[in-house]
This record gives sequence, structure tokens and C-alpha cells, in this order.
Amino acid sequence: MSEKEHTGSCHCGEIQFKIITDFAEITTCDCSICRRKNALMVKVHESKFTLIQGKNFFSEYQFHTHTAHHYFCSKCGIYPFHRKRVTPDYYGINVFCLAEFDPEGIPIRATIGAGMK
Repeated sequence: MSEKEHTGSCHCGEIQFKIITDFAEITTCDCSICRRKNALMVKVHESKFTLIQGKNFFSEYQFHTHTAHHYFCSKCGIYPFHRKRVTPDYYGINVFCLAEFDPEGIPIRATIGAGMK
């Protein structure tokens, strides 16, 4: 798949963003927060992520090493993306927040976050 621009948002639309990606793969994670939010994520470099609006609606959550930054909408509660722990210059984007996106046919890789120290 070639790189394309995709737009996304939280449920209420207060947070809106766009990304550019080729969807080489999407990932799951078994860490304590990812298990609970059950998102499928695509990894996008910060240079291919643009926040269109909504920074004032960010609610941020950090845990364990306080390296990753998990963002939620303070109005609707949806998790649209996070700054990654191991690669902080990348975002993990919740693909279910992308407009008109179907993950069918894209390889899914399970990452092991529960054992990270």
C-alpha cells in the first residue's frame, strides 16, 4: 500500500488530526492500558502527524516510567493517539479513529508491552 493522507478524530470531533502512512502493519499491545482500551494502532513518525484542532481538549495519562503520553478527549473520553515510549518521536494512532478506514487485509502484529521494564 502506498502512503496516503488519512484524517481522524475523537468521537465528538473536538480533537481532529491527519496522518500520512502506508499501513505496513497495525499493532496490538498487551500492556495494562492497551489491553483495556483494546485499540489497533499504526505507528506514525511525528513528521507525518498533524494536529488540526483540539489540543485544549487533551487529557493526558502517563504511568509506569512516565515516558509514553496517552491522550484522551476530555469531552468524549476516546483515545485517538499516544506518544510512544520506546520511540518517542512516533505516535501510536488508534486506527478506529480514522475516517472511512477499514483495517481488513493489513497485517496485525502483537507487541509485548506487559514485560517491558
